Amino acid sequence: MSWLGQGISRRRALAGGAGLVAGAALPFSAEAAATYTNPVLWQDFADIDVIRVGDAFYYSASTMHYSPGAPILRSYDLVNWEFAGHSVPVLDFGAKYDLNGGRGYVRGVWASSLAYRPANRTFYWLGQIDFARTYLYTAPAVEGPWTRLASLGNVYYDAGLLVDTDDTLYVAYGNTTISVAQLTPDGRGQVRAQQVFSTPSGIGTLEGSRFYKVNGSYYIFLTRPANGQYVLKSTGGPFGPYQLRQLLLDLPGPIPGGGVPHQGGLVQTQTGAWYYLAFVDAFPGGRVPVLAPVTWTSDGWPVLQLSGGAWGTSYPSPVLPAPPRQVTPMIGVDTFDGTTLKPKWEWNHNPDTTKWSVNNGLTLSTATVTDDLYWARNTLTHRIQGPSSTATSTLDITAMRDGDRAGLALLRDSSAWIGVKREGAATRLVMVNGLTMDASWNTTGTGTEAASVPLTGNRLWLRANADIRPGAARPGTFSYSLDGVTFTRLGPAFSMGNSWQFFMGYRFALFNHATRALGGSVRVSRFEVSVP
Repeated sequence: MSWLGQGISRRRALAGGAGLVAGAALPFSAEAAATYTNPVLWQDFADIDVIRVGDAFYYSASTMHYSPGAPILRSYDLVNWEFAGHSVPVLDFGAKYDLNGGRGYVRGVWASSLAYRPANRTFYWLGQIDFARTYLYTAPAVEGPWTRLASLGNVYYDAGLLVDTDDTLYVAYGNTTISVAQLTPDGRGQVRAQQVFSTPSGIGTLEGSRFYKVNGSYYIFLTRPANGQYVLKSTGGPFGPYQLRQLLLDLPGPIPGGGVPHQGGLVQTQTGAWYYLAFVDAFPGGRVPVLAPVTWTSDGWPVLQLSGGAWGTSYPSPVLPAPPRQVTPMIGVDTFDGTTLKPKWEWNHNPDTTKWSVNNGLTLSTATVTDDLYWARNTLTHRIQGPSSTATSTLDITAMRDGDRAGLALLRDSSAWIGVKREGAATRLVMVNGLTMDASWNTTGTGTEAASVPLTGNRLWLRANADIRPGAARPGTFSYSLDGVTFTRLGPAFSMGNSWQFFMGYRFALFNHATRALGGSVRVSRFEVSVP
């Protein structure tokens, strides 16, 4: 869990396997002339854990206060990814995650771990919440159903879960002081825990553990926020002793304006090649995954393969078996077919499940009476595709009531939106900016109208365009249409900030909340994310 503040842990900021052939060359062949380009996915998926089960790769990430939490992506080539599910179905860790008497912004699901246990053909997710407890969830498939197996009193901060070759469960965890715990065979308790490493003061902070066993040796990958990656290696067992080696430090990344690749996962392909999937701080869009090949020294240390002294913007594509099918694109059109939301959607905090439905269209009923979007329940979010993309939603406002607010937002700690205000018999289309939070995530601004036009019909199209190239504050713009063909700009450009402290990047967000009384609703029949 890291950011653009070297030597500072997030904890301080918020609280105050298979074998290898040593030295083997990557299987790049004449037939493997194709290349991939970094980032492999330009969306916000941070604190990466990546595993392979059979011919499929699975990728887990942080989601903080968004629900459901801990999304899982699937790929057959490490380059093209699709949504598969979520490990944490609901953030049932206290009322604040329901926006009930408190708020969970920048809390919730931090760096966590995904593992597969062949002995019982079960997926495991492990993560700590609020420095209070660690939770373990299991599922027979990444799509679910995911159920809570255990709530542990031990706080495994930034944990990496290892299923050893003898089926024992181990967890590597900690900030600066790194420890290893052995779990009971069923995962419901702890057998023992031991400190295995103390970070030298010259390095500063190490966290973000990922735990591996390769060729009989144990490895703990650790990140130095947010510019380095280190490796601990033990040939004496999971509890050490461990040696330390630097994998990368201040390495130029492949995204112009972005940060140093770090805090990711190591994975081996079916053909024996190894890859490291890390993320780059790339705000305002978030933390974005990049992929690079890894080789090994004769004495068993991983070596990142560079291009011109930097993380490459492109590499030869992994040589892998043909995929069983093409993955589902991460963007495109959603008509909310069926009766459930697709896993690309996440709510801002837990939703009130009685106030929304999907039935060949999405109905959002008002769930909160408030003038503050940051307090409004049932705000539905979608990641922004970089380097720039456009979201267009088709909205029916027939059932809105007096005082209701509904629309499409660019949502973060500084936000703006386009949408509808219904006041008595009058309905206006507005662009609102100036929604802000302070460093403790308290609301400091509920928004100011920057532009408005009267509205007479009940069907409209709302559009938000977001430029999320990193390195500077970037513009977001809003427009609308009454026929779905001709769009008219509304309001000034909104400056999307590029600070790291909120951790999550900007998202597109659909919302509908009341300012006077509940009872109104809107219907979204279509939502599309497109790129130029």
